[in-house]
Amino acid sequence: MMKKTSKFVLVIALALITSMVLAACSAPKQNNDNNNGGNGGKNDSKVEDTNKDDGKKDETKEEPKVVTELPVSGIGALVSSDVKAKEKYKIGYIAKNTTNPYMIAQAQGVLKAGEVMGFEAVTQAPATADSVEEQVKIMEDMIQQGMDAIIVHCADSNGIMPGVRKAQEAGILVLTIGTPAAEPTFLRTGVNYRETGEVIAEEIAKALDYKGNVIILEGPPGAANAIERLEGINSVFAKYPDIKVVASQTANFKRTEGMQVTENLIQKHTDVNAIIGMNDESALGAIQALKAAGMDNVLVAGFDGSADATSAVEAGDMYVTYNTDPYGSGFVACAYAVLNLNDGSVPPSSFVPFPSAADKPLINAETVAEYKDSIAWWKVVQ
Repeated sequence: MMKKTSKFVLVIALALITSMVLAACSAPKQNNDNNNGGNGGKNDSKVEDTNKDDGKKDETKEEPKVVTELPVSGIGALVSSDVKAKEKYKIGYIAKNTTNPYMIAQAQGVLKAGEVMGFEAVTQAPATADSVEEQVKIMEDMIQQGMDAIIVHCADSNGIMPGVRKAQEAGILVLTIGTPAAEPTFLRTGVNYRETGEVIAEEIAKALDYKGNVIILEGPPGAANAIERLEGINSVFAKYPDIKVVASQTANFKRTEGMQVTENLIQKHTDVNAIIGMNDESALGAIQALKAAGMDNVLVAGFDGSADATSAVEAGDMYVTYNTDPYGSGFVACAYAVLNLNDGSVPPSSFVPFPSAADKPLINAETVAEYKDSIAWWKVVQ
């Protein structure tokens, strides 16, 4: 009896198992949108295959093309480029002011680039000279105007950031010339300011036979370009113990302040041997003060290579200046912007100096004639 019962139970169990298997096989397959991301009923196995990390690089995503060679040739009045815009882009440029010849030339470089490369160039500057608040407002207006790129010569590295962030959030390419923004942008161009300071300081040190007293007319407080240039000057003079920086005071890149500050300082430092202005305008102001005081034996150096500074070098009033080529740097910034807008091309680094020390930028008694005749950037704005 026990054996019959056991066989009967076994048969019943097998029948139940068979019916459960058949039921499972015949049941309809369910879609689960939570597992497949709501992708229209794709099954889980495909989702797993899509998300699987097999260590292979996504070959469909191309790396941006790096522009390894400078997209322009020549410097100053001789600068040119073969870059052409594929569409009618709108590129804006914001200067610091409309009074400094440097800023005027830079704006002209952008306008000329628009003609040559085939884009619409818009140049503006604050009504109040060097107002970073107004620069930010101009950036906001340019965002509303639908600019494809905005180039700005920052009045202040930190103060410009609200405008920079808004432009970047709107998908607009942001570039700086000269003074950089406090945070990264697509590109910064213009000269390497530390390098310019080093080159001028070495030239003055050599002329003084590595001994003497020097006054420095600093740029605006907080301006990164002025800070970098000052660091370059001081790093060179630190190598020569017999060269003393007897005073270092801001003149804000302005001729009038350069004259006023020099007038005050030379009353105390009557034995000064050289004065370095952080740009040509402040250096030219120093020359006015020195002439008024009858101090004709003091060497004066500046930066930029402006028309007035070139004349001062010719006259023997200024010992040396440095061609920072604002016209060419405006041109360079536009070329990189157009290349990126065309096909996503990027510069080799976020800072591309132009021009560099390799371009023989010093303008002194030996080089001034050649500079004036063929290279001078200010020739294009006269």
